[in-house]
Amino acid sequence: MTTVAVRTQAQRKKSPLAGYLLRRAGTSLLLLIGVTVVTFLLTNLVPGDPVSAALGEGASQNPETRAAFIKAQGLDQPLFVQYFIYMGKLLRGDLGVSLVTGQAVTKDLATAVPATIEIAICAIILSLAVSLVLGTLAAYRRGLVTDQIVRIVTLIGLSVPTFWLALVSFYVFFLNLRIAPGSGRVSPSIIPPPRVTGLYTIDYLLDGDGVGWADAMAHLALPVMVLSLVTIGLLTRFIRTSVLEVLASDYVRAARAKGLPALRVIVDYVLRGAALPVLTVVGVAFGSLLSGTVLVESVFAWPGLGTYAYNSAANLDLPGIMGVGLVVGVIYLVINFVVDLLYGVLDPRVRIA
Repeated sequence: MTTVAVRTQAQRKKSPLAGYLLRRAGTSLLLLIGVTVVTFLLTNLVPGDPVSAALGEGASQNPETRAAFIKAQGLDQPLFVQYFIYMGKLLRGDLGVSLVTGQAVTKDLATAVPATIEIAICAIILSLAVSLVLGTLAAYRRGLVTDQIVRIVTLIGLSVPTFWLALVSFYVFFLNLRIAPGSGRVSPSIIPPPRVTGLYTIDYLLDGDGVGWADAMAHLALPVMVLSLVTIGLLTRFIRTSVLEVLASDYVRAARAKGLPALRVIVDYVLRGAALPVLTVVGVAFGSLLSGTVLVESVFAWPGLGTYAYNSAANLDLPGIMGVGLVVGVIYLVINFVVDLLYGVLDPRVRIA
């Protein structure tokens, strides 16, 4: 076998998608290191005295206690040495002890992150389902009454402040109409499920507890509705724009000229052609839901990442702040990696870019 034939066979065996994923994984790893650097530096630039916050005003006034704490935490070392100490602990899964809860930050985050993931997943699924219908319908009925109504509704969704919508929803549906449960993930009379995933709706199903599942779903309704209304406004307008661009393409005109059913044209041609830009916006919206739901969580007393971040910042809990910053950074990195993966699956041209 000639050298040229061997090279050709080796090139055929090499998967463009695998190479694409390796490049993206390497980039994500470098970005993760950058996230740890930024999180560490920003946390150390927070105004205030971390020693007083950790020990309290009384104990921090004792010179011996203060000096012992500084030495134990490595705060007397140069900043770059403190960073390597932080990275060493991080690689062992040690994010420190929260000054607010007195527990390991990893344990607190293991409870808070699944709570936020639960409402974020429900909100993004509902938002995407509704937005695909409204955005596609508005694009197909461009300039008509349907299009105008959808644009007005989405404008309202984008304009209404999230915290105001959460307060109004809580006041109307819980305090006045009494058709929705109050705050928290479950009612006080319901026992939380045995922990498997941390997502109550899934854990109740795995435990076979129908009553608990129904109660958890009921508590999800209001926060998911509030987050979805805001997200629907963003996604619908973007989907409408993307679909309009695809409708003007030659291959869609050809599909229509062949007499293909309208539903098949929409699914196989229009939505597939508009998938890549829409996927980007969905990823950004999902990341925002996971990292920026503090106001909604505060209104509904939802013990998620936003509530934990607020409590940590309000009490100058540096281990908690650093843990939240790291988790938020990892969330965006994972979402971007998944979006890049879907890019490569949906569009082969991306794999060789």
